Amino acid sequence: MKIKFLGAANTVTGSCHLVTTKKHKFIIDCGQFQGNKTIENLNFEDFGFDPKEIEFMILSHAHIDHSGRIPLLVKKGFEGRIYTTNATADLVDIMLKDSGYIHEKEAQWANKKAKRSGNPVVEPLYTLEDAGKSLKNIEPYLYDQYIQINPEVKIRFRDAGHILGSAIVEMWIQDEGKMNKLVFSGDLGMKDKPILNDPTIIEEADYLIMETTYGNRNHETIKESLKKFIDIIIKTVKRGGTVVIPSFAVGRTQDLIYELNMFYDHDEETKKILENIMVYIDSPLAISATEIFRRNAQDFDEETRNYILQGDNPLDFKNLRFVRTTQESKDLNVLKGPKIIISTSGMCEAGRIKHHLKHNLWDKKASVIIVGYQADYTLGRAIVDGAKDVNIFGDKIHINAEIYSLEGFSGHADKDGLFEWFSAFKKLPKKVFLVHGEDEGKIAFAKRVKEELNYDCQIIDEVSEFNLDEGATPVVETKVDKIAKYKDIIKLKNSLEQTKDELDIVINNANIVLDRGILQDRLDEIGNMILELEENTIKLGSVVTRDK
Repeated sequence: MKIKFLGAANTVTGSCHLVTTKKHKFIIDCGQFQGNKTIENLNFEDFGFDPKEIEFMILSHAHIDHSGRIPLLVKKGFEGRIYTTNATADLVDIMLKDSGYIHEKEAQWANKKAKRSGNPVVEPLYTLEDAGKSLKNIEPYLYDQYIQINPEVKIRFRDAGHILGSAIVEMWIQDEGKMNKLVFSGDLGMKDKPILNDPTIIEEADYLIMETTYGNRNHETIKESLKKFIDIIIKTVKRGGTVVIPSFAVGRTQDLIYELNMFYDHDEETKKILENIMVYIDSPLAISATEIFRRNAQDFDEETRNYILQGDNPLDFKNLRFVRTTQESKDLNVLKGPKIIISTSGMCEAGRIKHHLKHNLWDKKASVIIVGYQADYTLGRAIVDGAKDVNIFGDKIHINAEIYSLEGFSGHADKDGLFEWFSAFKKLPKKVFLVHGEDEGKIAFAKRVKEELNYDCQIIDEVSEFNLDEGATPVVETKVDKIAKYKDIIKLKNSLEQTKDELDIVINNANIVLDRGILQDRLDEIGNMILELEENTIKLGSVVTRDK
């Protein structure tokens, strides 16, 4: 049996893992790469396998970085069943259709520019129609239900506590007379979060594929984040500003609605301060997802189910407004007075949130609260990392708003949560593959496991394949890791910018020399420095251009 890691290898996005046995070939997840345009262009590359040869697919949950290339998979010839949970089937229906619509619109916009400039037109990754066709392959099941896919493969979904319907996948795979249990953690949630159950403890596995999104750092507690959250809102409201919250449409938005419900309906002191402050959910996708949450209360934790039984809908309150149309969204940015706007996308790379950031980042009275993971090279990451200026829709926006990052709202387990879940195995697996994390997170988690459990994890840092029948040895193949290459280009780009800064300094010194009438030999020396810098700039520029 072989496992090939084709996505979420040296990034957090693009989850896709290929399992090959003597008789069968299937994949776990088929997600989009998310980030800036360069990373997203990876979605147009080959899968790394022939979709026609894949018998079936297992989907851990609905987030686009795990499900987003399913329509393309079907479009390229995949005809098998897609096994997932009931709630994931509901969510992926709206998410893939939304994704197809976005890809169509982005292609239309790009082609308008292409026609004006004489460049060739582009095709969308897939369309709304493609998304609709792919949904016919979905086959939903309950948590904890054993599913015999074929005589050699049996699976079971366990609650991962990440978003509604998210699953840890247990797989019993027989290959050439030998049975192995393979477990995929999916994305693991935090313990003691509202709405959802804690991640299910798994006690045994022969092989484990495990996420490490936050493998190198801990979140503050939800209680700490909640106190900061409401304090930020009250402070912003009192100075007449708008609170802007970029949020993932599925999971994070519903968490925020739940917590705001507690403040608006159950906290008398806060209720008095916020009684006239409206909360706007500006995302048609988030609105549809919230409706699906309401219909799947059977998957909620006990506390949330008790609220519902008492007649209290925890995903609704009187100050909550859902914004559906584009015009209604635009109106929010001319609406005077303090308010709270929750809008997608969570990493600020697309969607209505960019308009709200453009209209509020410059405003000293406003606050922006980041409540989720921000991938490298995204607008959200730049804001969190303290950028003074950002570019939105071609305009340079100077950041005057107060910026906050509250990781207590994260849907991912932190380093202690990951370690606690892993430590619950009664017998450690033969091999653990660490995926779905940036290099620092995977390395830090592997180091901790080694120090505390004396166990060596396999860090997946590139597209790679392992033969489990030969002691999980890597299968050597010739490949180009495009994400790693992209990171090299970013380093070169930074070198170019540094060289430009040095050149500006030298030119400034040359001007001083001219003004002061300094000797010719000093002027010649500065001239030589300029020539050397120009030569280095040309060399670096040619490398960047070639690698692009």
